[in-house]
Amino acid sequence: MRRYTKYIKKAKDLGIKDAKIIPAESIVTAEWVKLKCQFGCYGYGRKLTCPPYSPTPEQTRRMIADYKYGLLLHGHEYPDICNIVSAMEREFFLDRYHRAYGMGAGPCHLCEKCSKFCRHADKARPSMEASGIDVYSTVRANGFPIEVVKTITSEVNYYGVVLIE
Repeated sequence: MRRYTKYIKKAKDLGIKDAKIIPAESIVTAEWVKLKCQFGCYGYGRKLTCPPYSPTPEQTRRMIADYKYGLLLHGHEYPDICNIVSAMEREFFLDRYHRAYGMGAGPCHLCEKCSKFCRHADKARPSMEASGIDVYSTVRANGFPIEVVKTITSEVNYYGVVLIE
């Protein structure tokens, strides 16, 4: 696991509060997660990184099975998490982790409105939840804090993950 230390440091240098290498098998997927996007999020059907365009929970489950580890990223601002996820994916890729694949948090923020084809495919990534990942169960299983945000003054925790090998 020491070979990943530089990536954790890099993520923190980019502004992540905390990061940890996790077993890919600890990432929880569930069919109900995508329904929470469909019935509760303004991004549904409006962003190419959101359902119904994002990977299904079943596709995500099969994809995760191809990986051994992921870098779980914890931050407090979702645009920052999304930018850092794509930056870290690129960092891994350039270091010969050619299968690196990242997922951020929330709807894409790169454009006001999506066009037919993504203008920022190098940076846009679906969120963990848009891909059917139960973020609450996943982060709790890996020792990170997360609670339902009940008020505008509540602390918010955002997460992203980069699957690496």
